[in-house]
Amino acid sequence: MRRLPIYFLIDVSESMVGQPVNQVQEGMRTIIQSLRVDPYALETVFVSIIAFAGKAKELTPLTELYNFYPPVFPIGGGTSLGKGMECLMDSIDRNIRKTTLEEKGDWKPIIFLFTDGNPTDDYSAAFRRWNEKYRRHCNLVAISIGDNVNVLTLAQITNDILLLKETDATTFSKFFQWVTASIKTSSVSVSEAYTDELKLAPTAGINLEKVDPREYRVDPDENFAVLRGRCQNTKGDYLIKYAKRSYGVRENEIYPADNYKLVGAYPIDKDIYESLSARGYRSKINSNLLVGSPTCPCCGNQLAEVLCECGNIFCVGESLTNTCPWCGLEGTLGEGGAQGLDLNRGLG
Repeated sequence: MRRLPIYFLIDVSESMVGQPVNQVQEGMRTIIQSLRVDPYALETVFVSIIAFAGKAKELTPLTELYNFYPPVFPIGGGTSLGKGMECLMDSIDRNIRKTTLEEKGDWKPIIFLFTDGNPTDDYSAAFRRWNEKYRRHCNLVAISIGDNVNVLTLAQITNDILLLKETDATTFSKFFQWVTASIKTSSVSVSEAYTDELKLAPTAGINLEKVDPREYRVDPDENFAVLRGRCQNTKGDYLIKYAKRSYGVRENEIYPADNYKLVGAYPIDKDIYESLSARGYRSKINSNLLVGSPTCPCCGNQLAEVLCECGNIFCVGESLTNTCPWCGLEGTLGEGGAQGLDLNRGLG
């Protein structure tokens, strides 16, 4: 029997702690339950899960679907994508059956890479190994959970990059339904059409966007620092604009300055903004370079520039407990520290 190997290469770094990793855990259970009642998938699909943080570990070796049970996902420090890729390639070497003169080997493995951050290790050797020996023989789909991932990094190992723009429970649920549908479509393709061409399900109705790395820029307009936020109360989006200062005045004396002064905060139409925006999520600016803090232009909350663990900005009022409108994470307000915080910055 020719198998359809499905690998899940999952980022379990510290930034995934809490709701994100719990949603991935629940999503994996949903995928397996749905695939087990599909006759095509049950006949062909084998599943493996590899987790990576500072190190990588094969949580579940390649296992036939009816014997597969999703493991409990751990959390570790670091985002060693290079080590994750090495672990994946080592597993492929051990487990994938190659075509010989006597029999057909396995179908092309499909790898779903989930990550919410940038690599913290030197991934160059692993990427080179992947591109030279494995890329043509595998289908790798990279999914950025949120907009903190450097798309240009992922573009070095795959052309199939998708951005999961929202990370709330409803969006995650629809996303894992999409993953399930994509696996089912691929299993039908290999069973009936005898082709291992990648067949992804349509993304209509999901906040899942196919990314073209050529659209991404990394150099913002240095005359301005523009941050995007979301109102906790109205769920409306807004921009916080800062202008570059070359000098400042203190006690009637002019002194050199190399920071940005607040201009204002302005509500925007999210859909129109996204339709007219070039990609530039990877630019960062430290909060210590920003002078002034606005109120929320949508609801009037006193703080419009609060950073969530998911990497996005939202507003906070007088409540002790707040909920991030981007990812749904609930928590209390803390201090940024003397080192400041690195904030996502628009292109200006």
